[in-house]
Amino acid sequence: MDIFKLGDKILSLLEMVFGFWNNQISLVFAMLGQSPVNFKGGGPWAVIEGIEPIFVAVGSSLVVLFFVIGFCSESVDIREEMRFEVILRMLIRVALAEWFVANNVTIMKAFFTSIGNLVNLLSAGTNTTMTIDSTQADIIKNLGFGESLIMLILAALLSIIIIICGFFMIYTVYFRFLRLLIIVPMGAIAFSTMGGNRTVNQTVVAYCKYFLSVTFEAVTMALAIIVCNAFVNAGLPSFTGNYADWAQTLIYLCEMTFTIALTVGSVKGAQSLTSKTFGL
Repeated sequence: MDIFKLGDKILSLLEMVFGFWNNQISLVFAMLGQSPVNFKGGGPWAVIEGIEPIFVAVGSSLVVLFFVIGFCSESVDIREEMRFEVILRMLIRVALAEWFVANNVTIMKAFFTSIGNLVNLLSAGTNTTMTIDSTQADIIKNLGFGESLIMLILAALLSIIIIICGFFMIYTVYFRFLRLLIIVPMGAIAFSTMGGNRTVNQTVVAYCKYFLSVTFEAVTMALAIIVCNAFVNAGLPSFTGNYADWAQTLIYLCEMTFTIALTVGSVKGAQSLTSKTFGL
C-alpha cells in the first residue's frame, strides 16, 4: 500500500534540508566575498568611520610618547646618539608611524577588497551545491516499510544536525565580520608603537599578524567549503560495494552529514589554520 511507502517523504525531507544547506552555503560565499565596508549596507562601517577619528587622535599623540620611551631605553650616551644619521633614522621612524596612524584604514580597505575578489574568483567556477545522487534517490524511493521507517528516523536526525550546522556556520562568518570591525579602529593605536624601539613596536607586529589571519580567514573558509563539497560529490567509499542497497544509502547519508559537520569544523578553525599556514 502507498501509505507504507515512505521513500517519497524521506526524499522530500532530504531535498528540503540539502536545499537549506545550499542556501546557507550561497549566503556564506556572498558574505565572504563582501568587504566589511559594504556589510549590512555599510551601516556597521559607518559607525566605525565615526569612531575612527578618536582613535587616530589618540594614536597620533601616542607616537611621540612611544618615541620618547624607545629613545630613552636605547640611549646610553646622548652625545653619541645625536649624530645626523641617528637623528634622520628617528625622524623617518616617527614620520612612518604618523603616516600609518592616519592611513591605516585605507590600507585595510585595500586588503578587504583584495580578499573579497579572491573569494569571488574561487567560487565563480566551482560547484558548491550539494545534491542527492540519483542512484541513492531511486533506492530511497523503493525502500520497503521496515527499511524506510529506519531511514525516516535517521533522515530526521540528520536533518536536525544539518540545520544546526548551517546556522552555526553563518554565526562563524558573522563573528568574523564583528572581529574585523572591532579591530579596525584599534589599528591607529597599534601603529603608533612604530615610533618606539624594537620592544615597543612588537605591538604593531602582533596586530598586523592578527589582522592578516582574520582577513585571510575568508579564503580558508571558502577553500574548506569547496573541498568538503568535493568529498560528498565524489560518491560512496569503495568499501561499500558488497553492502545491501539500503545499507549503502544509509552510509551515504551518514557520510554527507559527517562531511557537513567537517565543513563547519573547518570553517570554525579557519583562523587557526591560516595563522599556522602563514606563520602568523
